[in-house]
Amino acid sequence: MKSALITGITGQDGAYLAKLLLSENYKVYGLYRRISTPNFWRLQSLDIYDKINLISGDLNDMSSIINAINASNPDEIYHLAAQSFVEASFESPLATAEVTGLSTTRILEAVKLMKLDSKVYYAGTSEMYGSSYLNKSLNESDVFQPMSPYAAAKLYGYWISRIYRDGYNIFVSSGILFNHESEIRGMEFVTRKIANQVAKISLGLENKIYLGNIEAKRDWGYAPEYVEAMHKMLEYNKPDDFVIATDETHTVKEFLEYAFDYINDDYNKYLEIDKRFVRPLDVPALKGDYSKAKEELNWSPKTRFKDIVKIMVGEEIKRWKKYLNGDQFPWDVPNYPNENNLLKTYRGHVK
Repeated sequence: MKSALITGITGQDGAYLAKLLLSENYKVYGLYRRISTPNFWRLQSLDIYDKINLISGDLNDMSSIINAINASNPDEIYHLAAQSFVEASFESPLATAEVTGLSTTRILEAVKLMKLDSKVYYAGTSEMYGSSYLNKSLNESDVFQPMSPYAAAKLYGYWISRIYRDGYNIFVSSGILFNHESEIRGMEFVTRKIANQVAKISLGLENKIYLGNIEAKRDWGYAPEYVEAMHKMLEYNKPDDFVIATDETHTVKEFLEYAFDYINDDYNKYLEIDKRFVRPLDVPALKGDYSKAKEELNWSPKTRFKDIVKIMVGEEIKRWKKYLNGDQFPWDVPNYPNENNLLKTYRGHVK
């Protein structure tokens, strides 16, 4: 039985990856950050919480990393943990650099010092490209030009991974993943925010949706398929870097339109542009060329953009209906002012 250690196991990708590895008969360990209110709802929603060996720790603390490695004795290490919200990285650039950037060095240094044979996966991001190319499908050879503290921290992790691969012969592969969404995406991301607000509008719980730049274009895929690519990278016969994408772009506005189409309504009746959600610098467009992953890993995206929107909005509506009929929040939603009073009015009336 192989063993895998996943940092960031409570996040979207960590949860889906854990489910995949469990299906492959791995013994799965997850490093998570201890907080007063543990964030295990994704693992619980995928029905894998009781099947994972959870280890609390801090990626800023080398002893925590060594402890997690000793406890898991991993054949594979998937380093997914990060401060991964672009907007928040402008507000907390130093914390983003520590957690998103330097944690990668700590993990690779631990592998080196402990003389491990563990294969390592590093979670790169399309944000590293910045606005280098606006009308091109980006591949592994294209130039990086980060436009946020998050992207800069990720780019550091990418280059330090290559240095340890080439300098110390550590098997470390980087996935340059373009945007990937799902029904367990974090609420801070625009796709989940839209899906959640549209669901609430459809049930009469909200009458506005506030967004920033709706003209930004992104290459959006489906997260459960992207974690399959991560695993394929460590199963491949050599370490390398791979773009994981769909080679299509869609605007935030398109996501909004399809989401409201799902509930047979018009977004123009509800949309308010709020400057608070406009970033100091924003990458206008990103599109990825996954041909290398297709050729060498036999990986291709399957779920298309419109279907992802349907999946997310449909699941959000199901969750709100359950909650309105008495269930507790089993998922990640913020608490809105006077929401309890509002829900009391509607609870029991939605079937």
